[in-house]
Amino acid sequence: MQDYIKSHYGSDDLGAKIFAALARAGKQIDNLELKDLSIIDQLHTGGHIATLELAKKAGISHGDIILDAGCGIGGSSRLLARTFECKVTGIDLVPSFIDVAKQLAESTKTADQVSFLSGDVKDTGLLDDTFDVIWCQHTLMNIRNKPSVFQEFKRILKPNGIMVLHEIVQGNTLDIHLPVPWAAHPAISFLIPQQEMEQMILDSGFTCRFIEDRTDQAKLWWDKVNAASLKNADSSHIHLGPHIIFGDNGRLFGQTMSSNINEGRIRLIEAVYHG
Repeated sequence: MQDYIKSHYGSDDLGAKIFAALARAGKQIDNLELKDLSIIDQLHTGGHIATLELAKKAGISHGDIILDAGCGIGGSSRLLARTFECKVTGIDLVPSFIDVAKQLAESTKTADQVSFLSGDVKDTGLLDDTFDVIWCQHTLMNIRNKPSVFQEFKRILKPNGIMVLHEIVQGNTLDIHLPVPWAAHPAISFLIPQQEMEQMILDSGFTCRFIEDRTDQAKLWWDKVNAASLKNADSSHIHLGPHIIFGDNGRLFGQTMSSNINEGRIRLIEAVYHG
């Protein structure tokens, strides 16, 4: 299963593709601003604004030690570290993502605040009681054995640490339209209903501070993405976007995600749990 997931996210010469696209877009690749990358490193619902809003609600603060679980190419890691003056470790199953995350940390001058490692969030190999915050943003959709993830997060959180979730969950019982950012094939998509996930988390020893359904926010976001995709469908000058990472599938995400949300097939939740 991990090979299928790596194949979905992995891309040959990903770093070269990203830096070439940035150069074509007129960016200074040796001195990048975080805003230069948001269209390719903040691909989750709501983009960087959703990340910052949730971090503020969660109470992330100066000096926190954070694990970004399923960090991708490190967009949220860099944003949290820079904005809140935190130390962030990003972990991801896909080696090419980790390689690019390290390169982008150097290019954005955040390498002293972030570090990245290739690994499995179900078995991180990290020490007990290490992190103030586990940041889990659009990661659980690819994981079948979710209780093992929550148990691992509980182990590596400090006493009174928090787990922050920004996740897609199952809506109705209809199959989702594909491709979506986390899957081009149903074999690697493991959505479950919100209530089922909540019970798994409580059974792992967490207590809930808050959980909110943000599907309305998701609808606005993906409808906007879809409209932009349709407007630029025949344009050859769009240098940056999900297609850099996901190829032609990336150009379809606006359409499929908008349809999935509008038809009730998926929902979006935000939550904070105490460890």
